[in-house]
Amino acid sequence: MSAPLVIAGHTFESRLMVGTGKYKDLAQTQAAISASGAQIVTFALRRMNIGQEENQPNLLDFISPQTYTLLPNTAGCYTAEDAVRTCQIARELLDGHNFVKLEILGDTKTLFPNIVETLKAAERLVHDAFEVLVYTTDDPITAKQLEEIGCCAIMPLAAPIGSGLGIQNRYSLRFIIENAKVPVIVDAGVGTASDAAIAMELGCDGVLMNTAIAEAKDPILMARAMGLAIEAGRHAYLAGRMPKRPYASASSTTEGYFF
Repeated sequence: MSAPLVIAGHTFESRLMVGTGKYKDLAQTQAAISASGAQIVTFALRRMNIGQEENQPNLLDFISPQTYTLLPNTAGCYTAEDAVRTCQIARELLDGHNFVKLEILGDTKTLFPNIVETLKAAERLVHDAFEVLVYTTDDPITAKQLEEIGCCAIMPLAAPIGSGLGIQNRYSLRFIIENAKVPVIVDAGVGTASDAAIAMELGCDGVLMNTAIAEAKDPILMARAMGLAIEAGRHAYLAGRMPKRPYASASSTTEGYFF
């Protein structure tokens, strides 16, 4: 039996984390998240209403904080100052909620993280008692620096955000996983269930995704598939795969023939 995922003292049975963007409406968002089995739900505070706009649909009417662990994120921020302010607003709106995802973008074309600004914001947020899950590149040195600052989970990209290209950097991810003493969560690039399974087979502690589910032809069915893929990949990692061989190896023994 796989042990639960623990992040900053919070325990989760599911290792799948899901976002709330790109669905046709909040009802579909709710249905897909329910089908996924995810317990952590992230949302961009700058793009999603959780009470700051009284006359707009409220995410909390569909995704209850009593059922899910909310993970407000700083998507759309390009500076440390904006990201820190966004997290402070989230904490105020959610009555002291400190669990946040830090994401500071470098440009609009690649949506790669701005590491200089990310390091600055991480230091400030950790000092201010936030529990910071941080989106970063697949650079093992940067990942270690963010861990040493005090981030409670490292979230390297597997491919550009929303690209659906799958796991493009297996060796870099392995280095990060080997060196990390906090959970490593793949964030960005997953396109289908096999991508999620590969991330888990590499030894990642979890996967965060949004577009792969929301832009599927059937988001509800894809959400269910992703939940199963995460579970299968985790079990495969714990089981330990067979060694790769350059030549064939008979499935049945060559000893003790009857005739």
